[in-house]
Order: sequence, then C-alpha cells, then structure tokens
Amino acid sequence: MDRRKVIYYSDEHNDEFSVAQITPREIDADYVYIHNSRFKKFTHFFWYRIVATPIAFAYVKLFFGHTARGRHKLKKHLHDGYFMYGNHTQDIADTFIPNVINFPQTDYVIAHANNVSMPVLGKITPSLGALPLPDGIGAYRNFIEAVETRISQGHTVVIYPEAHIWPYYTKIRDFPDTSFAYPAKLGVPVYCFTNTYHRRKLTGGAKIITYIDGPFYPDMTKSVRARRKELREKVYKTMCRRAEKSDYVQIKYIKREK
Repeated sequence: MDRRKVIYYSDEHNDEFSVAQITPREIDADYVYIHNSRFKKFTHFFWYRIVATPIAFAYVKLFFGHTARGRHKLKKHLHDGYFMYGNHTQDIADTFIPNVINFPQTDYVIAHANNVSMPVLGKITPSLGALPLPDGIGAYRNFIEAVETRISQGHTVVIYPEAHIWPYYTKIRDFPDTSFAYPAKLGVPVYCFTNTYHRRKLTGGAKIITYIDGPFYPDMTKSVRARRKELREKVYKTMCRRAEKSDYVQIKYIKREK
C-alpha cells in the first residue's frame, strides 16, 4: 500500500512515481514477442486464464472494491480486435483492471521493459500479455508485427498513454497522440477506460470505479496524422470528463515552483 500523502512533481510528462525500482533489460531484435510452440501457448493459457484472471478479479475487488460501468459498450466488438486507453494510476491494479473489464477477451498490454526485467516475475509477464516497448529499429519491427498480429487475432491491446505511473492521481495528464498511430493505421475501434477514486464507506481508503467509453473510430478518409490526432482528442476529452467524477484524494499532487 502506498502510504505517501503528498507528492511534488515538476514535469507531468516525464516524472515517474512508481515505488518499484527496476533496471530494465534491453529489448533488442532478438526479443521474441510471439511464440508459436504448443508449450508456449499452454503456458500463456495457464498463467493468463488459470492463475492471473481469478487473482485479478479477487485483487481489485478486495483492495479497491472495484466496479466497472459501461462494459455493455464492449459487446459491439466482442469478437474483434480493438485498442483500449486508460489512465496510469496503479502499479499492480493497472495490470489487472483491463483483464477484469474485458473478460472474456484476451488483453495484451504495451508496457515498459521493466515489466519483463524482474528476476522471477519478468519471466512470466510475457505469458500474461506484456508487450515491452522496443529498443532499436530491429526490435521495433517485431513489436509492430506483434501488435498487428494480436489485433488481427481479435484480441485487445491496452495502452497507458500517460506512460508514467502517478499513484491515485485523480486527473488526466496531458499525453501525445503518438500511441494512437496504431489504430489510426489499422482502422480499428478504440475504447477508453477511466479509473476514478472514491472513499470506501466501511473500510476507508480508496474505491475504484472504472468508466468505459467508446467505441471511437478513425476517419479513414483523412491522413494517418489527422486520424491519430482526432482519436487522441476524443479519448482525452472523454477521460477528463470522467475523471471529474473522482471525489476522494488519497495522495495530493503539488507542482514544484520553478
């Protein structure tokens, strides 16, 4: 549990406040994003469905009294590949909440290399759907191919466009339209989910209510640059509107004076 009450920040685009300290491995051209062996397919099923899914449901309900609103909107693309964008405010819960709200879809999360660099868990997180950001052109090609493959297979690719974790932050930080290039290029639907914070009545502490919105569609008559900018604006404005529903502040964020 994060016991900090106040966090001072300087740069909302680059400051990182995760309590985890991990030295990331290099994701080079030799990193394998998609394994096709029967053994690897089995380990993915085992870790993702047998182990992680029930833990995800139990964790977010037990620690955050989690509820989701708007899951019915996902039924429109139940068997299609789509992208989901969310606000990045938890170390562990942010890996579990997409699993919970998208069930029975399979999620693949675009993540920092930290997530595959931990001594033990780092060996498992790829089976849980982690797609680490690449280092270098060779790895980038493999990464893009993996993203496109998972979408073509009818899975969900989850992105946290804010990139850095700000625990319990109740607003939406400004983020670029870079990560919207994927759906803009592929012409597939986009959803967003906004985790809002409320005080738990019986036990105190934070309750998370997740609001799901969309689908938003890229306008394929426009350029890729225009499409990604338009998608970003729709998602950002929707998330900002939903974030206003938060009515509990567990950690206060204060900007440092220059």
